[in-house]
Amino acid sequence: MQDGPKRVTTNGGSERPNVARLFDYYLGGAHNFAVDRALAEESVKKFPVAEVARTIRSFSRRVVRLCVEEHGIRQFLDLGSGIPTAGNVHEVAQSIDPSCRVVYVDHDPVTVAHARTMLRDNLSTAIVQSDVGDVGAVLRHPETRRLIDFTEPTAILMVGILTYVTDEPAGVVARYRAALCEGSILALTHLTKDVEPELVDQLVALGTAMGSELVPRSKQDVEEFLCGLKLLEPGLVLAAHWRADGELPGTSPAADASTYGAVGMV
Repeated sequence: MQDGPKRVTTNGGSERPNVARLFDYYLGGAHNFAVDRALAEESVKKFPVAEVARTIRSFSRRVVRLCVEEHGIRQFLDLGSGIPTAGNVHEVAQSIDPSCRVVYVDHDPVTVAHARTMLRDNLSTAIVQSDVGDVGAVLRHPETRRLIDFTEPTAILMVGILTYVTDEPAGVVARYRAALCEGSILALTHLTKDVEPELVDQLVALGTAMGSELVPRSKQDVEEFLCGLKLLEPGLVLAAHWRADGELPGTSPAADASTYGAVGMV
């Protein structure tokens, strides 16, 4: 296995690479700085991290379309959202039905500042600065209460975030699920070493270089998070393969095999 990415350090906190801006760059967004692009370019030379990001985003788009078009859901809570750019939830949902409402949640103040600037003219969308593990704080936040009525069907998206949850992730999922009424949807993805351990080791090393701990988990581990949900076909599978009919195939089979995905109904 190749050496992991080197830690990038520069003068001043605002000039350090940022995870959300890094993924923004991988997804073709414009909300990133030179220091983010430098680390991104270094990383993609070693392993297909950009393809991993695009695989996860493609899964998210398919889920949002499913929620709006097939299940009539018009409100979304996107946990660990990062910067809402490049085909994110509100763009997909509101392109189908402008009445859709979206609350993004992220703990990073830099990410939240970017997002608030981007969303300031969209009154049906907001971002909450909170740790997703503090379920009560997220659900009681004024912006969440303004835009989401949990007595109506809601989609909670946990796309890419559970890998960063080190303290009782199954309990975190269960507490969010408990807030949902019948007809709601909970969708998640999770990094795994089941298929491509060397690639995922590289992703974990990149996270460490960014100051973030990533915890890959097995399929059996992820199945525990889904207890109590009625899984939609095809169940818990690699995210790249979840209802991917009509999607362009991934450019990297290894990247496609790095992440599980599933969608369950309450």
